[in-house]
Amino acid sequence: MDDTALLTLAADLARLAGATIMTVRARGFDVLRKHDASPVTEADHAAEALIVEGLRNASPGIPVIAEEEVAGGRIDAPAEQFWLVDPLDGTREFARGNDEFTVNIGLVRAGRAALGVVAVPALGEMFGGIVGQGAWKHTAAGQHAIAARLPHPEGLAVLASRHHAADPRLAAFLSERRVASLTNFGSALKFCRLAEGAADFYPRLGRTMEWDTAAPQAVLEAAGGSVCRIDGGPLTYGKPGWENPEFVCTGRRPA
Repeated sequence: MDDTALLTLAADLARLAGATIMTVRARGFDVLRKHDASPVTEADHAAEALIVEGLRNASPGIPVIAEEEVAGGRIDAPAEQFWLVDPLDGTREFARGNDEFTVNIGLVRAGRAALGVVAVPALGEMFGGIVGQGAWKHTAAGQHAIAARLPHPEGLAVLASRHHAADPRLAAFLSERRVASLTNFGSALKFCRLAEGAADFYPRLGRTMEWDTAAPQAVLEAAGGSVCRIDGGPLTYGKPGWENPEFVCTGRRPA
């Protein structure tokens, strides 16, 4: 498969997983806790089962690293390229009845996010992109290209995690920058709002895992934005334990 076919595969599976999640949401569900105290639901497991089966059947030579399988002890070894799957990013938002949850399917190649899709089933949105080739957004009205924007002269439109909204480090970090607005919400949707030119800056000072970020990083970078560690280095994949360092997402940078 070429990258276009791989992206189409991921988009088709993300769409099906999103429909599964919405079905679970409509009938009700219990919220359980994993060993790290993070929440998990029937929707997480059902969506992941659908995605990993589809990826392994259609691209058997590419390992799949998926959040709930890792939590259960099944971990494929990373290779030159591998899939990273978060079947329901923003489970806290989902459990609270908010719409800010996503399905993330990303492909890593040579340690970098190469392509990915982020579905937002409750909002009827899907984002996709191939780094170096461009990004798009799909809604009921159709599909169109998207691009990150240059920051506005009056200041940055900043997005930040709702779960970490009270972190004093965020205020200190932003005090060094001209900020026009600050909005807190959940999930990988923050990356996508930068990718479509609706915001400028997203600092992540809390814990994330590789499956949280591979797909949305690919979308944002395909749209002309950037993701880097706090120290300025690249955010890479295949790290021991799958845990990310703190990072910063930005829209398009001035030439």
